[in-house]
Amino acid sequence: MKKPVIIVGIGEMGSVFARGFLKAGYSVIPVNRHDDLQLVSEQTPEPELVLIAVAEKELPAVLDQLPASWIQQIVLLQNELLPDDWRQKGLQNPTVISVWFEKKPGMDFKVLIPSPVNGSKAQVIQQALGTLNIPVQIINSASDMLFELVRKNMYILTTNICGLQTGGNVHQLWQDNSILMNRVFDDVLLIQEHLSAESFDRDHLLNAVLSAFEGDPLHQCMGRSAPARLQRALEVAQLAGLETPALQNLAASLN
Repeated sequence: MKKPVIIVGIGEMGSVFARGFLKAGYSVIPVNRHDDLQLVSEQTPEPELVLIAVAEKELPAVLDQLPASWIQQIVLLQNELLPDDWRQKGLQNPTVISVWFEKKPGMDFKVLIPSPVNGSKAQVIQQALGTLNIPVQIINSASDMLFELVRKNMYILTTNICGLQTGGNVHQLWQDNSILMNRVFDDVLLIQEHLSAESFDRDHLLNAVLSAFEGDPLHQCMGRSAPARLQRALEVAQLAGLETPALQNLAASLN
């Protein structure tokens, strides 16, 4: 018998992973918003893994409640995720996946590009998502995984923030508004380098983002979280004393 998988947060994304785990032969224990994590851990102290599938804004509170017996089995999938987000909560080496498929209400998932994953549970994740024909790329280096996390953050933040002004899809953004996109990209990169305490090759990162554009050229730029993403970016920049003129100008134009 395989050990069970625990999924904290059975929303759109958690439901896709649940299907994959079930098809791979794992029993799945769902944990909903108001369930007691400590009680669940007493009933299932040694799961195969614990997937934290809550939204990014809910992640800090969930990590604060993690039972000690689960620490080595944690898997994270949130957007805007960086190592400091889990290290501040006492996690040293969780399995982390940068999800490159989307799932919206009333529709099945849509894959853009393979999803990179790093950590001790990477093969389990690859096997489970493979049952759904969702491609997963195992990343063995922590530094390479950091690049993948920043790549996804750059994609989301740049497209969402630009989309507040331009609307449209990612193909139109690059073809018709590349000047704006490059300026926003540079501001977002400055923030990501500050938050990760690392520097990145700008052209390499841009090309990686553009390759993701090719995975779904019609992907809409502006999601519902776009205004909040812009506001958070401006707050981080202000606290860090970073100059982000493109973000400031765009925010001013929306008022």
